[in-house]
Amino acid sequence: MATLSAAKRIVIKIGSALLVDGGDLRAAWLKSLAEDVAMLRERGQDVIIVSSGSIALGRGVLGLGEGALALEQSQAAAAVGQIRLARAYEEALQPHGIATAQVLVTLDDSADRRRYLNSRATLEQLLSLGVVPIVNENDTIATDEIRFGDNDRLAAQMAVAVGADVLVLLSDVDGFYSGNPKEDAAATRFDMIDRITPEIEAMAGDAGTGLSKGGMLTKLMAAKTATAGGAAMVITLGSQPRPLAGLEAGSAATWFTPQTDPQAARKRWIASMKPKGTLRVDAGAAEALRRGKSLLPAGVSAVDGTFGRGDPVVIEGPERDRLGVGLARYTSEEAAVIRGQRSDRIEALLGYPGRAALVHRDDMAV
Repeated sequence: MATLSAAKRIVIKIGSALLVDGGDLRAAWLKSLAEDVAMLRERGQDVIIVSSGSIALGRGVLGLGEGALALEQSQAAAAVGQIRLARAYEEALQPHGIATAQVLVTLDDSADRRRYLNSRATLEQLLSLGVVPIVNENDTIATDEIRFGDNDRLAAQMAVAVGADVLVLLSDVDGFYSGNPKEDAAATRFDMIDRITPEIEAMAGDAGTGLSKGGMLTKLMAAKTATAGGAAMVITLGSQPRPLAGLEAGSAATWFTPQTDPQAARKRWIASMKPKGTLRVDAGAAEALRRGKSLLPAGVSAVDGTFGRGDPVVIEGPERDRLGVGLARYTSEEAAVIRGQRSDRIEALLGYPGRAALVHRDDMAV
């Protein structure tokens, strides 16, 4: 069974109803959550927070009331509230010596491989520097066609993108029930769900509460994404102070079992893609790849096909034997220019600084 304490990387999703009350920030609750985050960081665990709340905060400032908002009103509220949301997290975590960063994404950022790689690289760099990224959907520019629609699914996508071990959904209920516990006194909570069956889905319903958009059905959709990507997911009550410490101490919760591990899931995803080009490498590079190293330009002897950044490419050995598939960090034109060259010459050759690896080991299935 997955546990919070054993995880190396944790994504925490926080809904509007937990963070905002009547248009005002629940500052005391956020301060207690910051203590939980500091506890995780002190143990060396990476933390990413996916937080709702910008629209809820902004609509209070703009006096937009509590009813449904038109798209333009939501975007305006998000633009106003996002500043306050970022500042709130910064002020809550700064006393613990934790730096924060705001990362705004849309559905297009995960659907487009180039943007996906950019987002992933940025998050990896922030985590390596000890920063806690605060991720939210970019409601200021998102339209209905390019929206995640709820942060449960956004959090699941983030968990898969960064190879998280655990996704925590802090909710207004303490787990997944056989029925709506507010309406059905006989409803029982599941401690663990190993597989999401049609019977489980039928129990979900789709009732959100308060300012929250996501009901239990969206949480099951998030669980499918997260567990298929190798992350355990847990739903637990978030309204009490120190909810993560409470989870570790045995608070009621429902755990969803991962179906694989994050690295294996990512490698399988990459291996299943249809390649758009080929990189042929020399014997030294081939041996380095077998040892788990990244592919540097110096080891590439030939570039075939036309591909863009983020596209899958076949990696071949010197005898044209297939070594694996990877996601290119350069276009085919750029790769042709820097092949056979040291990484420290990339800027001189292309006219701008680039990444050292042509294909990073994390983006490769060998």
